[in-house]
Amino acid sequence: MLIVEDDVRYAEWLRHHLDVLCPRASVSMLNLAEFERWCTTFSGRDCDLLMLGCRFGTTPEDPNSPGLSLLRRLRDQPAAPAVIAIAEDGNELTAVRALQLGALDYLPKKLLTPERLSTAVRVALRRVERRVQRRLASLAHIEHDRATQAARSGAVNAEGAPDNRPPGRGGDTVAGVVPPGPVMAAADGAPTSATEALQPPGVVALLTAPPNEDFIPGYTLRVKVGESEKAAVYLATSAARGHNVALKVSKTLRDEAAGRQFLEREYTAVQAIKNPLVVDIYDYGVHAGFEYLAMEYLPRGDLKARIQRGVTEREALQYLQHIAEALQVVHQAGLVHRDLKPPNVMLRENDAVALIDFGLARQIDGGTTSMQTGQTGVLRGSPYYMSPEQALGEQLDGRSDFYSLGIILYEMLTGQKPYTGGSALDVLQQHVSAPPPQLPQTLERYQPLLTRLVAKSRTERFASAAEIMSAAGELLAGMAAEPQSSAA
Repeated sequence: MLIVEDDVRYAEWLRHHLDVLCPRASVSMLNLAEFERWCTTFSGRDCDLLMLGCRFGTTPEDPNSPGLSLLRRLRDQPAAPAVIAIAEDGNELTAVRALQLGALDYLPKKLLTPERLSTAVRVALRRVERRVQRRLASLAHIEHDRATQAARSGAVNAEGAPDNRPPGRGGDTVAGVVPPGPVMAAADGAPTSATEALQPPGVVALLTAPPNEDFIPGYTLRVKVGESEKAAVYLATSAARGHNVALKVSKTLRDEAAGRQFLEREYTAVQAIKNPLVVDIYDYGVHAGFEYLAMEYLPRGDLKARIQRGVTEREALQYLQHIAEALQVVHQAGLVHRDLKPPNVMLRENDAVALIDFGLARQIDGGTTSMQTGQTGVLRGSPYYMSPEQALGEQLDGRSDFYSLGIILYEMLTGQKPYTGGSALDVLQQHVSAPPPQLPQTLERYQPLLTRLVAKSRTERFASAAEIMSAAGELLAGMAAEPQSSAA
């Protein structure tokens, strides 16, 4: 998904709601100037759903309103995304014209509510799914016809000799349709099928090679392995190091005036730590206006995928200890992570953890609760893991990270998130005012630990990461003593 909006606070509001509506989606944000450049380079696979926020004017001929002209430009592209227009102004005339130009919905910004946004997105995603299904069905039909024709002819060419031509060659390609067979390289170099190529980007994100392998000098990009609203992460080979690295590349141009050097901030933050519990960063630079970070590649994956496979109670407590130890290192370096969640906890081969994504990290001033906030009033982080004080826009300290860790503990033990809702606002309100989450009776032994982690008031939470490690250690020791007691 892509949000196009000049108002940063409004774009963040949209992104929070989309994160809740579609938790597995990748949501990116661009301003109108960046979107103009994006339109000249996008491949049709960069975006499934576009939220286009801009002026639509009072008449379809209004020259000062870019909305309709952008829709015309998208309509002329060979593979345009589904579009929801979010109109800064506009009226019935511009709404009708926007729909005629291909927008799936037209929502006046001043009337947009979380409920209307949810309805529009769900309807749009159904349209996207039907579009993909039609393309897959069309491809299957072509493959079936090709197989039938080959069977009838006995795979014999006009001269009576066996036809050894590879499929899709020799003039048998149907115009406008991708021929069956290999069309793109997978992560291990093996080709994937055309059927996979026509699926939404999220389905094959780990398989498709980036379009320009040598885009960043000194690195050969192999395959996309992750994505956020601001950057894409590729498995890449470093010419200088001679081995694979994870290369994080910003999606938008470096903007000195807007202060968008978020990868530079992340590089500076992590370089100040240098600990195995935090991902190691090798290199930072800017090429063609895009920032990039080269960091160690951890092929075992993240805690989110590990939770999806199932985590035992013992493993949950061990991961809790490891993450608390990592937070101790981060906090001692004078930082608050501010975006602690399972996708930002990578796993090493020995089951140790390595924290990543310090793009939102901020300095704690002199160990107090005050911190540098960047853009005042803009909420940063994931709604599912955000502390009450972060949801309220208050000053933060390390105990905000402890709250996020408590939410992760609940998810590890139960496989579910404690607070869910129909919108980001619903989830944030629960973090602020809903009763603390309660574990099932079978897990009640862990309730005191969870309660201290996710207390609404930070004064009631653990005061340090060392206290968390000690509490988890006592529970682990009790689990180890249980079999001995039973045997006795």
